[in-house]
Amino acid sequence: MTQEIRIPDIGDVEEVQVIELCVLPGDTVGPDDVLIVIESDKASMEVPAGVSGVIEALTVVVGDDVAEGHLIARISSAAASESVEPEPQTQIDETAIAEPPTSNEATADSQPETDRGQAAQDSTRVEISVPDIGEAQDVAVIEVSVSVGDRVGADDLLVVVESDKASMEIPAGQEGKILEVHVTEGAEVTEGTLLVTLEVAVGSDSGDASNTADAPTTADAPATIAAATTQGSVSDEQELTLAEKQRQLPAPPVAGSKPEPESVSGNSGSVYAGPAVRRLARELGVDLNNVRGSGMRDRIVKDDVKAFVKSALQDNSTSKLAAGSGIPPIPLVDFSKFGPVEYRPLTRVRIVGATNLHRSWLNIPHVTQHDEADVTELEAFRSSLKEEGLNRGVKVTPLSFIVKACCYALKVFPTFNASLDAEGKNFILKKYYHVGFAVDTEQGLMVPVIKDADQLGIWELSEEISALASKAREQKLGVNDMRGGSFSISSLGAIGGTGFTPIINAPEIAILGVARLTNKPVWNGTEFAPRQMLPLSLSYDHRAVNGAEAGRFVVHLASLLGDIRRLSL
Repeated sequence: MTQEIRIPDIGDVEEVQVIELCVLPGDTVGPDDVLIVIESDKASMEVPAGVSGVIEALTVVVGDDVAEGHLIARISSAAASESVEPEPQTQIDETAIAEPPTSNEATADSQPETDRGQAAQDSTRVEISVPDIGEAQDVAVIEVSVSVGDRVGADDLLVVVESDKASMEIPAGQEGKILEVHVTEGAEVTEGTLLVTLEVAVGSDSGDASNTADAPTTADAPATIAAATTQGSVSDEQELTLAEKQRQLPAPPVAGSKPEPESVSGNSGSVYAGPAVRRLARELGVDLNNVRGSGMRDRIVKDDVKAFVKSALQDNSTSKLAAGSGIPPIPLVDFSKFGPVEYRPLTRVRIVGATNLHRSWLNIPHVTQHDEADVTELEAFRSSLKEEGLNRGVKVTPLSFIVKACCYALKVFPTFNASLDAEGKNFILKKYYHVGFAVDTEQGLMVPVIKDADQLGIWELSEEISALASKAREQKLGVNDMRGGSFSISSLGAIGGTGFTPIINAPEIAILGVARLTNKPVWNGTEFAPRQMLPLSLSYDHRAVNGAEAGRFVVHLASLLGDIRRLSL
């Protein structure tokens, strides 16, 4: 019995990206074996098989964007595979493949019902994979020339892949009907990666693709590209390296070309450019539809993009450059004319994080309230816990006390632990206290969430903060570790600074920024005495909170941190 495995519930994330395939067709898996790893802008998650069996097919590749319910694999259960005898039809199919008929059959449209049933039995599924690509390890799919339902011939182009040195066009190898397309433009593939699944009529004449155009699929066991080579339909040309293939590229297909999703404008038609050129265009804000290619077959190269930008700057024209929402675009500058430059791509976490921050900054009227908390007594008490912390294996940081104090303050000022509804006319007051805290990682800023932080003591908070921070730095945060926050804290700790304006983590209403603890002389009524002062910066949504409320919140929070005995009341 074949079972379909799909993407499970991934929370409020609309789409995630496939970043790793952990199995191959033919592998035997158990319920807990991981099939793929997916990643959002905040966390990664492993998707297990859930059942035992043999992998029949993977329907996703690295780089695909998937959502809840998306089909990722088909698995035949072990029990079924052991108990069911091979169908006699399999032998018929193999015979038919080895000895194709010498005469063409009538088209499917002209067959009676009995003949249609026979046609259904005389078709099989063929999987086309990436052939030998020489020494290249990973190549990018820069063009997908077919879609589900298309009919192709043996020499018709399926996809174009590109390494940093050359391009290679991969043909169908045999004629048939496209049942599934397993890759998207921009995906990285290697030798053996599944590209498309064809419905091929057994014994069809390779010169007459119409015989198989409407044949339904009934065969369950897909044939591999190796099966296709028994008919001699896969050219030896596929054994050439990418560099050799570059010299033999035919003209690119025009009909049936799919839009390039990586174009800046999102409506690029059949733009012919490689990933590096597309990345440069995105960085410079250039719509590749407006750029004339000077490379082979009108391919757009980097110099074409740079020349377009120079021309646009000289003409003082921004009509061809990508701009957003009526906001005047930042002038484009060719920095290479001033000296050497280097392009370094942002990580996915940074890119998506930047988008979220930009959205929050544009949609929320930010105001920041600054204050200081005298934490001299708090620091003395924290230092006294050092030896006990060593015995417990836990390090108590100021953040544990800050989280605890914030929970107390949020209960006194509940509108700070809320969100606005879609119309901005109602508070959505949250009766839980899930506090997020920013963690600096190599991939970018991540914000894990401490669930029910108000119910945890200092030791428990310290353990939870340490565990979540470690998972963030090791890129092991799950989806649930990053969702459900009601209030956030961004602490620079010992990094430095006397204050800053943290950007609200929408749809929350406020975020607390904490700068570096410093020693300052403070007037106690009779003299100046050294005190340890902690800078606090509260950014809040001015639509929901006014300045007086924010001032009272910060003063109350500072008083809690100044006298930690209040945390026990």
